[in-house]
Amino acid sequence: MKIYDKILKACLGLKIIPTHYLIYVSIGEQKLFLFSGGALKKIYPVSTSRKPPSCLKNSLGTPTGLHIIDGKIGGGEPLDTVFRGRKPDGLLSEQPPEEQNKNLITARIMRLRGLEEGVNSGGEVDTYERYVYIHGTNQEDKIGTPNSHGCVLLKNKDVSELFDVVTDKTIVLISLD
Repeated sequence: MKIYDKILKACLGLKIIPTHYLIYVSIGEQKLFLFSGGALKKIYPVSTSRKPPSCLKNSLGTPTGLHIIDGKIGGGEPLDTVFRGRKPDGLLSEQPPEEQNKNLITARIMRLRGLEEGVNSGGEVDTYERYVYIHGTNQEDKIGTPNSHGCVLLKNKDVSELFDVVTDKTIVLISLD
């Protein structure tokens, strides 16, 4: 089944109207596919979790299933901005060396909310309550390999580009393949 058809099928199964832009994240391929009006517009390399994919709280795994972007943070900030608690906390170069060595949240944040009750929404499997994002990273050299604590990481220029294109409430399907 084609990627775009997988997204449509997932939306249909939950009786959700697909958004103009649709995002598909392949954990297996470590890629994010951006669709616009049914056409593939761009493929970005990503990093998903170092741990196995999981929707469970405290698992540090990337959650699977149908999501929406529910909150865009950081528009207009420099690409090397570091975020803590979803608020700008200075530039990467201003961080102490021990912080610069960590996998930081940089550039832009698109917060994800699960749409599948009991799968990635509610109780112990709530993507939104786990603070799972699509965001930039200071470890761009590791993009393309699993390197996150559950989030979907992109290069800073890529996450900024994606941030400027998609709207809040854009549908995101995260899949194992």
